[in-house]
Amino acid sequence: MRKSGPPKGLVSYLVLELLAERPRYGYEILQEITELSGGHWEPSYGSVYPILHKLDENGWAERVEREDEPDRKYFALTDDGRGHLQEKREEVGATAGDFADVVLGFYHVFVALATDERLDVALPESGWTFDETFSAWIVEQFIRHHEKYFGDFERIEETPEAFYERTGVE
Repeated sequence: MRKSGPPKGLVSYLVLELLAERPRYGYEILQEITELSGGHWEPSYGSVYPILHKLDENGWAERVEREDEPDRKYFALTDDGRGHLQEKREEVGATAGDFADVVLGFYHVFVALATDERLDVALPESGWTFDETFSAWIVEQFIRHHEKYFGDFERIEETPEAFYERTGVE
């Protein structure tokens, strides 16, 4: 079970990957991460800028001056930074379960807001609301994304316990 937010190390990993493509500045990195999330998530400025400065302090990135944009603080990945990126790739590669916890956890809260009689949120007259229609739309979006990137969606009839046992998940 995750306590909060994205998996540990995700934002610094994304910053490193983006710097590996080309030198970038902070706001550009924020925009790229937002695009990667389909526009649904953006890390805070307070997380990205300290990461850039830490990368610089550790010698994993360096400031790059650009004549055409002298006031912007661009950062480029160093050779040591490329080595650090390899380590981060392994670290983030082990966080799939953390992602599942975040996605499923928030979906469960969405459904609880729609169905749990102890909760009595005021629902707007139009727009997003906590109900079966919007729950179905969310699930449909997951299926569409799955089919776009992985092919036909096939339901998994196993119980969570049977799935965990088959896949080696603890």
